[in-house]
Amino acid sequence: MAKKHVLAIVLAGGEGKRLMPLTMDRAKPAVPFGGNYRLIDFALSNIVNSGYMRVVVLTQYKSHSLDRHVTKTWYMSPLLGNFIAPVPAQQRRGPHWYLGSADAIYQSLNVIEDEHPDYMVIIGADNIYRMDFSQMVEHHIESGLPATVAGIRQPVELAPALGVIDAEGGVVKNFLEKPQNAEGLPDDPSKVLASMGNYVFDTDALVAALRADAENEDSNHDMGGNIIPWFVERQQCGVYDFKDNIVPGSTERDRDYWRDVGTLDAYYDANMDLISVHPIFNLYNRDWPTMTLIDGSLPPAKFVYGDEHSRMGHAIDSFVSPGSIVSGGEVYHSIISPGVYVHSWAQVTDSVVMGNTRVGRHSIVSKTILDKDVVVEEGATVGVDLEHDRARGFTVTESGITVVPKGMVVTK
Repeated sequence: MAKKHVLAIVLAGGEGKRLMPLTMDRAKPAVPFGGNYRLIDFALSNIVNSGYMRVVVLTQYKSHSLDRHVTKTWYMSPLLGNFIAPVPAQQRRGPHWYLGSADAIYQSLNVIEDEHPDYMVIIGADNIYRMDFSQMVEHHIESGLPATVAGIRQPVELAPALGVIDAEGGVVKNFLEKPQNAEGLPDDPSKVLASMGNYVFDTDALVAALRADAENEDSNHDMGGNIIPWFVERQQCGVYDFKDNIVPGSTERDRDYWRDVGTLDAYYDANMDLISVHPIFNLYNRDWPTMTLIDGSLPPAKFVYGDEHSRMGHAIDSFVSPGSIVSGGEVYHSIISPGVYVHSWAQVTDSVVMGNTRVGRHSIVSKTILDKDVVVEEGATVGVDLEHDRARGFTVTESGITVVPKGMVVTK
């Protein structure tokens, strides 16, 4: 039996307003994460590990760094017909940019027509999780339904903030947007099935739905808000329970992990999930690796000065990336990205420090996200006095995380 042709589309056009200032100069999927990675690396790693090597990345806002990262990092073999191609908004269907996620795909129908896939896998670009999409595709084919949405079990009390799937016999009966009085699942009344924003479609059915949606002037042209309900109304949408997805190398602790990093606090928490002794999300799974490309010219991380009575460069419970130098400073429970320099007697605690940042002597960085190329001057503090941080124009989140924009200088 011939192998079915699957084309994957990654929706990477999100503006990421809630992640400002991290998205001031970059698209949300291009935001650095976990030291070495960009957010989009998790989506692309899942797709490639699932065996799908023909991938389109739809971009729109501030896409230069994202396009560059995808092009340089995710280079596939053209000899085998494989590709991961960033496709920018091209106004193919009129003088407007993408009106929504469904319109993004509709405006890119030429790519689908060129590839002639049997099935489409469509996912977002900015969530942290592991998933074998080939298992979802198999489930989709066996169901005989033209559309399938992935659902993840979430506490019922979170339902008012979620898109909730009401299914019976594997068929979605209702798609409830932020319901106030959701009922729990029959096998677990404390949980509901929330949409993950991951879909599988029969290609012909999806194209028909996109064309109908494009003609509907009342539509928001959104995949979750319009296309999935279009199939639900026709009883043609199935559900795939994320708990049934078994990823090689996963553990009971991180098997069902899924984090939407749409806010600064969620982004910070997801980074912190990586660095505990027994991490909630384990990046050391070699059976299902999260892949990226690190500058090959960077040397290993270096820790210098070992005089415990004067200054000692060390890091505890932390990620320290290649090209970094901890020179007589202390790093605790933090993520240090490539090219970071922590000078003598500096303290970095519970923080995310992005590439090429300099942390000066005797400075203190606590519960802070430092974007790329930040300079913390000698003796300065950040994340210690939140009112002082606000007065200097830095963002402070609801949970008390200070965020310093790219290229800023932190003074006393």
